[in-house]
Order: sequence, then C-alpha cells, then structure tokens
Amino acid sequence: MEKLQALTTIRIVTLYERIGGEQTVDCLVESFYSRMNSLADASTIRAMHGSDLGPTKTVLKQYLGEWLGGPKLYSAEKGDPRLRKRHLHVAIGEAERDAWLLCMRGAMDEVIADAQARHEIWGQIAKLADWMRNTAGNPHDSRGSHA
Repeated sequence: MEKLQALTTIRIVTLYERIGGEQTVDCLVESFYSRMNSLADASTIRAMHGSDLGPTKTVLKQYLGEWLGGPKLYSAEKGDPRLRKRHLHVAIGEAERDAWLLCMRGAMDEVIADAQARHEIWGQIAKLADWMRNTAGNPHDSRGSHA
C-alpha cells in the first residue's frame, strides 16, 4: 500500500490583491495626479510633466500595478523599469522627492483602506522615491551607483 502524501498549496496574496487590484491602483494614480495638480507644494514636480497627463497616468498605473504584484503590463511594454535612468532628464533632489511623496501619501491615505497594506507600501515607496534622487550630493551616487 502506497502512502499518499497530502500536498498543501499555499497561495500568496499580493499587495495588489490586498488593496483591491486594478480599480484601486487606478484610483490611487488619479488621486496622486489630482494632488499634483492642486497642491502648491507640488507645483515644481507638476511642471516636470507635460500638460496632458493621460499617457503618464497610464504608465504609472502599469508600473504600480506590477510593482505591487499585479499583471506585468509595465515590463511587457517598456522592459526593465530602470526608473532612475528613465528620470535623468529631470533634476530630482530632496524637494522633488518630498513633493512626490506628499502627493503619494495623500493619495494612499485617501484610497487604500487596508492600514497595514498602506504601511507596507509606504515603507517601500519612500525608499524608492529616495533612490530616485539624481542631483549632486545625493548619497546614492557617492557609492558609485547610477541606475
């Protein structure tokens, strides 16, 4: 008599799923850009974008969705994110990082109901935003890393 081994399947729920998937990511990006358009503290980073935010919103929705564990729409279209390299055409210092985070924090607080997920995302997104700094004197470049 053969022993049957029970197989246990563990399904990992991604942050993307925890927060509500595509609908929540869409609302998050819309809220983010609404804040960028309306907050005086975000006027500098808003000026870095074109007048039509439609294409930019689409890219951020694809990126955030994938980054949070959703469909790989961004990399399928754009390849490896290389976010820092893709943003070298604009100066991103502490002020720009802080303005971006201000908009994202407000959008997250408004849109993401799961406080623990919001906390987890914030920790990661704050590190990512800090990594994006590309102006002279930032600590990332002092280690010789540029992309």
